[in-house]
Amino acid sequence: MQGSDGGAGPAARSKRADARRNEETLLDAAAAVFVASGVEAPVRDIAAEAGVGTGTIYRHFPTRADLIIAVYRHQIEACAEAGPVLLAAATPHAALSRWIDLFVDFLVTKHGLAAVLHSDEAGFETLHAYFLDRLVPVCGELLDAAAGAGEIRADLRPYELMRAVGNLCIGAEHDPRYDARRMVALLITGLRRPHPN
Repeated sequence: MQGSDGGAGPAARSKRADARRNEETLLDAAAAVFVASGVEAPVRDIAAEAGVGTGTIYRHFPTRADLIIAVYRHQIEACAEAGPVLLAAATPHAALSRWIDLFVDFLVTKHGLAAVLHSDEAGFETLHAYFLDRLVPVCGELLDAAAGAGEIRADLRPYELMRAVGNLCIGAEHDPRYDARRMVALLITGLRRPHPN
């Protein structure tokens, strides 16, 4: 018995890999546009960011909800995968700060998603559970590393931090006088352990 790729030659596998890369390019472009302009941004703006025609977007994602859900899942995976990479490249506190920046970008899209999916409560709940299952452990790993290095206090739980960051981001897109990133940066700085005199 052959595996799932049993009948597929190198060309077919390469085509599938190209299709995955193309879809990831579209999702990265859509995420960037959603962060800058919100989830109601015109599809032509996403197509321009990705360097493709609007028809290509609709071929991959027939509805706006399809696109937003795909971006949501894509960003969850990007956040989850970024944690260990950042930890390997920086001090634990710096890795935590950079990861929180990615998380803030994600939250902008997530708030828009909630509005788009309000009519599908079960679907949104499933995605929210997926979000928690993937990201709470990554945040916990970053917090544990920073606490283990003596850089931050050790009594903060990952869900608490993620909830606090989320609360600081609510409504930021509607008030140009409010800088959520600055508030989040102050929160992360405030986690540092005071140095003894």
